[in-house]
Amino acid sequence: MSKIGYGRVSTRDQNPDSQRDALAAAGCDRVFIDKASGKLDRRPELDKALDYLRPGDTFVITRLSRAARSLRHLLDLAADLRGREVDLLVLKQGIDTSTPTGRLQFHMFGAFDEFLRELIVEGTLEGLASARARGRVGGRPRALDADGIEMARALYEMKSQDGKRKYTVQQIADRLGVGRATIYRNLDAEPT
Repeated sequence: MSKIGYGRVSTRDQNPDSQRDALAAAGCDRVFIDKASGKLDRRPELDKALDYLRPGDTFVITRLSRAARSLRHLLDLAADLRGREVDLLVLKQGIDTSTPTGRLQFHMFGAFDEFLRELIVEGTLEGLASARARGRVGGRPRALDADGIEMARALYEMKSQDGKRKYTVQQIADRLGVGRATIYRNLDAEPT
């Protein structure tokens, strides 16, 4: 009977060390860590961890949200583990499905987690709509303003004495301090 740990961080910039430490402290024999969004279906380390499990093992995670994308996915995961005679231990939420109380807690916390995720998404969408109504838009600022686009266009259209373009897109991009893709995007020019 082994304890197999799984952790996940949402972005490449996040550090999984706290999860790895908690799983090691829980006595996990092997630990698998993914660096992927919770929304993604493809999580290779989760697949490896689940393949590694044998009857009598315990699958250990720090939080329910680390292993599941939704309540449906969480319930499917729990059913799969139960069918394979593998227990689930969730450290931060004190869930241990080897007991009837733990199985009840598992379902309750799973429903609460999904509810909170939906509230966060709803709040985010409301905030974005409110900002747009006030004329603010999110995202990265434009690399070129109207003057920069006009200058790029003038440079792009300049011809040398032999009738060829005087400046390459790369030269224009270098002069304006932007990437070539920015020039192509703003001029609707075909890459050369």
